[in-house]
Amino acid sequence: MASKVRPSLLLRLVVVVLAATVASFARAAVVPVFDESYEAQYGADGHHLINRGTEVKLILDRSSGAGFRSKSIYGSGLFHMRMKIPSGNTAGVVTTFYLISQPENGGHDEIDFEFLGDKAGRPVTLQTNLIIDGQSYREQWLRLWFDPAAAFHDYKILWNAYQLVMFVDDTPVRVLRNLTAAVPGYPFPSKPAMLIRGSIWDGSSWATDGGRAKLDWSRAPFTAAFRGFDVDAACAVGNVTPPCYDDPAALWWNGGEYEALSDAQRAAYESVRNNSMVYDYCTDELRFNSHVPLECSYV
Repeated sequence: MASKVRPSLLLRLVVVVLAATVASFARAAVVPVFDESYEAQYGADGHHLINRGTEVKLILDRSSGAGFRSKSIYGSGLFHMRMKIPSGNTAGVVTTFYLISQPENGGHDEIDFEFLGDKAGRPVTLQTNLIIDGQSYREQWLRLWFDPAAAFHDYKILWNAYQLVMFVDDTPVRVLRNLTAAVPGYPFPSKPAMLIRGSIWDGSSWATDGGRAKLDWSRAPFTAAFRGFDVDAACAVGNVTPPCYDDPAALWWNGGEYEALSDAQRAAYESVRNNSMVYDYCTDELRFNSHVPLECSYV
C-alpha cells in the first residue's frame, strides 16, 4: 500500500525547501559593500568621496580629489575592481587602482593601473607601471579596445609567487614572471604587505602630452566610480582580517592554473601587445642608452 502523507506535512516540507532555496539565492546575490574592506584615505568630506555601499564615487574639483584604501594589508591574491572613469575633456585627470607596499619609503613596491585623461575626442591612455624597490621606470601605455568612461569594466591584478598578471576584462595586458630564483638581479615585487588603493587626482604636471595639456577646471567636477569591493587575497603576516594561511598551496590563486598563462591567455596577451600597446619601456633604447632593463629579455 502506498504511504500517505498528510497535506499539512507536505505543505510544511514544501515551505522549508522553498525557504532554503530563497536563502541560498540571497546569499549568492549578496554584493560586498565598501565599508567591509575599505575606508576613505582623503576627501572624506561628503563631497569628494560619496559612499553608496556597493558603489563609491570619487570626485575631483579645484578644492580636492579623493582616495580610498583597504583596511588590511595583503601578501598575495587576485585583486579586482570595477571602474568607470570620468568622461569628456579630462586632460590632466588621473584615476587609479593599485597596490602599494607598506611602509611607503624609498624602497617600496607598487603595481599600478593609472588612467591618464585626455582632451575631448582623444582616447584615454591606460598606463600600467611597476615600482620595485623604489625604482619607477617601467611604464607601458595602452589604448583600450573600448571607452573606459562609457561603462564599468573589470581591472584585476594577480600577484602570487609565480607571476604578476594585470587583466582588463579577463584579458592579460601585462605579465611579469617571477624568475628571481633563476636569474640573478631579476626584479619582482615581493614585499608581503600590500595595501589596495583607488584615487582621482590632478596630474597636470605630467599626465597628458607630457604635462603640456593642463586640467581645465571649468570642466570640473570630474567623477570616477568604483564597484566590486570583495577581496580575494591573503593578509600579510601579523594581520588578522582576512584569515592568514601558513600553507600557500591552500590559497586558490596559488593553484596550478595561476602559475602561468594558458595558451588562450598567451594569445590574447600577444594580441594586446601587438594592437593596443603604444609605448613600452622595454623598447625605449634611447631612454636607457641601449641597455634596457634585465626583465625585458624575458617577456
